[in-house]
Amino acid sequence: MKKTRITTNVFLPMPVVIVGTEIRGRPNFLTAGWVSRVNTDPPMIAVSISRANATPKVSRRTGAFSINLPTAAMVKETDYCGLVSCRYTDKSNIFDHFQGTLTGAPMILNCPLVMECRLVDTMELPTHLLFIGEIIGGYASEGGALSGGADRI
Repeated sequence: MKKTRITTNVFLPMPVVIVGTEIRGRPNFLTAGWVSRVNTDPPMIAVSISRANATPKVSRRTGAFSINLPTAAMVKETDYCGLVSCRYTDKSNIFDHFQGTLTGAPMILNCPLVMECRLVDTMELPTHLLFIGEIIGGYASEGGALSGGADRI
């Protein structure tokens, strides 16, 4: 198959996730599209977030964040969390949420898969900050596709 040279700004498909943090004592959620598992033992995940957002500053201060995998039915709320800044809007009531063992890493109850992460390292990139977190807890919806239920993918 013949190839055509394209731009160097190439993207690989990645899941869209919602990053959970705590700002001013309230849960905050931010949509992110650059996320990947980066280590096996201990289990680690990386997420890249623009320096312009408030979330990176908070995660560095609290040392914790969550990764929440939304469903297709949550597309409006997921999009909203990516468009609206917590500097101007309180996003704490968009989702029903719960806490695991880490303070500062609220997780979304309706997401089929969520992870609470302890911030291990931050890499400063030209426009983004890459957060590497150790997965301290993983939670899957009971009876759902990710917990081994009948509707498994």
